[in-house]
Amino acid sequence: MCGIVGYIGQRAAQDVIIDGLRKLEYRGYDSAGIAVLGSDGAGITLERSEGKLGQLVAKLKGKALKGSMGIGHTRWATHGRPSEVNAHPHLEGGVAVVHNGIIENYLTLRSEMSRAGAVFKSETDTEIVAHLIDAEIKKGSSLQAALRAALKKVKGSYALAAISQDEPDVIVAAKKECPLVVGIGDGEAVVSSDVTAILDITRRAVFLEDGEIAIITSNGLEVTDLDGNVVEKEERLIDWSPVMAEKGGYRHFMLKETHEQPRAVIDTFRGTLMEEAGDIFLDGLELDLKSFERIYLVACGTSWHAALVGKFLIEDFAKIPTEVDLGSEFRYRNPLVSEKTLVIAISQSGETADTLAAIKEAKAKGATVVAISNVVESSIPRISDWTLYTHAGPEIGVASTKAFTTQLVSLYILALYLGRSVGTVDAKRGVELVRELVELPGKMEAALTSEQNIMAIAKEYFHFRDFLYLGRGINYPIALEGALKLKEISYIHAEGYPAGEMKHGPIALIDEDMPVVVLAPKDAHYPKVLSNMQEVKARGGRIIAVVNEGDTEVSVEADDVIVVPEVSTELSPIIMTLPLQLLAYHIAVLKGTDVDQPRNLAKSVTVE
Repeated sequence: MCGIVGYIGQRAAQDVIIDGLRKLEYRGYDSAGIAVLGSDGAGITLERSEGKLGQLVAKLKGKALKGSMGIGHTRWATHGRPSEVNAHPHLEGGVAVVHNGIIENYLTLRSEMSRAGAVFKSETDTEIVAHLIDAEIKKGSSLQAALRAALKKVKGSYALAAISQDEPDVIVAAKKECPLVVGIGDGEAVVSSDVTAILDITRRAVFLEDGEIAIITSNGLEVTDLDGNVVEKEERLIDWSPVMAEKGGYRHFMLKETHEQPRAVIDTFRGTLMEEAGDIFLDGLELDLKSFERIYLVACGTSWHAALVGKFLIEDFAKIPTEVDLGSEFRYRNPLVSEKTLVIAISQSGETADTLAAIKEAKAKGATVVAISNVVESSIPRISDWTLYTHAGPEIGVASTKAFTTQLVSLYILALYLGRSVGTVDAKRGVELVRELVELPGKMEAALTSEQNIMAIAKEYFHFRDFLYLGRGINYPIALEGALKLKEISYIHAEGYPAGEMKHGPIALIDEDMPVVVLAPKDAHYPKVLSNMQEVKARGGRIIAVVNEGDTEVSVEADDVIVVPEVSTELSPIIMTLPLQLLAYHIAVLKGTDVDQPRNLAKSVTVE
């Protein structure tokens, strides 16, 4: 969730860019930088710093960058560790570039350019783009032509902006799978990865679409495609307040973050998938998998529900015995951990006290620890042997949404990596599993279009005081998560259960005052789930069923139905999660609770 700000006009570019980057700090980052084209003909001046924006501002004191055109960036490390040299912008020759996204073929391009004499200063994929543009300009191309030529060579995702010392009144920008907006002012313009950074300059905005290039000057904007054909764009007038802008126009952060999940999932698997080979690339992960006798998944709260799904995935893909433990219980029961144990710790914040204590205990007994976290350089990643970052971006709402689904994606990636490494998943199956993951974000977008139907269902049920959630197999943890979401933000009592356990207690509670939410994807458990539903109906229970498109049997039994696209069994927990988040959200809104900051809860539990 890096941040881009570029400015061209009559104001001091440094001031506008730093102010814009401050407004993007909520996105999360580990370094920052700025490049300004000097008004005195001195070329482009670059300043970068590891850490927070305040450290960059401190470096700039006493040496203000004089100029009215520049670009700035807050970076969250993907390729290359957090450091000043890896921070953006990247300057090559007379060209400066900032970039969000991942250049998937950067190793190939870097090797080719190195053989041709190019010298690289950083570990990043972004520096490739600066070299490619500079090389084209040296051949006589304009900045915009050089950008087009460069983008035709790269494979991956990007929101980027570039300036050249040879063209002092032009910023070029391009978008593919990462957000980018251009604000048009009076004799000035600003480009940013988020509308929050443009509102102090202008309320007139143009949102770029994939494959579009913006040529921005102080006098206007032209948008083209990659071949240089002009694209007509309509301006939008943004009437959001600054607070609304941070929420993307949504009423609550939780709703915004729910709708960000398709993008967050893409950001999480970017750079890890080798589609043609059906393999997973996890940079820096070195494990002697044959030495591990068992795996422990350790987590708390929502992350524990992700761990329960992870057990299904790892045992299915890698055939390695896997246990799931609550961080708060793990170290108090003298777990059977040794140097032959792999511990996977899951924590959105990377600071969860019980999980942190658990992995310290595991490391003391010789275990290897892999972390799954959303916060770079937090405590759990720092003491782990390797970390898989979820790249969900900051999650402001206390009730986890996008952090949870990106944890599920990370576990899918890690399980597939393990399976391919030990040979339990062959190349053909690997290709299928990778392809299904690539197709998932589009299906998530489709699932989120059910929101109007879910709002109507919420109006029918928000006055009930108790709910039961049922799921089977890999989806029973999602029943637990759905119940947790409802109780967290609406304060309604809700319980999640494996559907097969219904007759071992919960069935005694079922009557017309106990709505039952049933997860019924079309998988191997479908006939059993249908039988559970019939038992609920026989006792007067009201059923809300989440089903796949084209379902004809469960839909007949249910009182209300939410339809989601069909996906593979292994990915069904992600698609099933989305309507449960929306149902909890809309019930909470109708009850008038504080959705983003529910009572008695903290975002990160950093004490026992």
